[in-house]
Amino acid sequence: MSESQPYLVDEPTLSELDGIRYLHFGTEWVQGAMRVRKPAELVLAYTAQMMAWLMFLEPAKSDQIGIMGLGAGSLLRYTLKYTPASVVTVEWNPAVTAICRAYFRLPETRRSRIDHQDAALWVQDSRNFNRYMALMVDLYDADAMGPVRDSLEFYQGCHRALADTGVMTVNLFGDHASFGPNLQNIREAFDGRVLELPEMDAGNRIVLAFKGPVLDVSARQFLLRADELQSGYDLPARRWAKELLSQRPGRSLSV
Repeated sequence: MSESQPYLVDEPTLSELDGIRYLHFGTEWVQGAMRVRKPAELVLAYTAQMMAWLMFLEPAKSDQIGIMGLGAGSLLRYTLKYTPASVVTVEWNPAVTAICRAYFRLPETRRSRIDHQDAALWVQDSRNFNRYMALMVDLYDADAMGPVRDSLEFYQGCHRALADTGVMTVNLFGDHASFGPNLQNIREAFDGRVLELPEMDAGNRIVLAFKGPVLDVSARQFLLRADELQSGYDLPARRWAKELLSQRPGRSLSV
């Protein structure tokens, strides 16, 4: 893969089945999906888990959110619909942006900006330091064999891009050789402040990493927040809350 033009091998293609439009990079691997009649719905279960940072933070109009990897635009459409924050999306392949504009109802709004850049370079740009309430990292190419950006330096850059208080979610493959090294690098970059959501049927494993003051909430408070997300954001947050609480014995969640 060319480091200067890594997107040349990732030619976006489409398929559609039962009212759902899928994005591929010339292979059978699904890189994103959109329900044609409900474009803001998070069709793929792992994309809903990528929004699990909402369990800990409530975005305001003044906040900024970063997305690494446009895919079919699912996280962008959802974030713009359900939060008042502005969103910067990092996508290294202009062809993906073009196909999203043509077939995946890419939102055109002042609240949204797309940077066509390698995410590894983007996180090193000082203009992105200490800026984002949340980062959602979903960086896969046509081979879909683990994230294409996964070094310790990259995750340290993600930590630096987060605001003083922020959360990163990362899409990993649980049953894959890349999982262990990625998790180790995330733990080192974020001083061990990491939680893991349960693996999805397709093998996706979402990891959350935290920056800022230590979060310490009672189980009751955490479950109440999950209720708010379940009703207000249309996310299966109660299940997430129970899973995360099970990883922290006691009557509170501290991370």
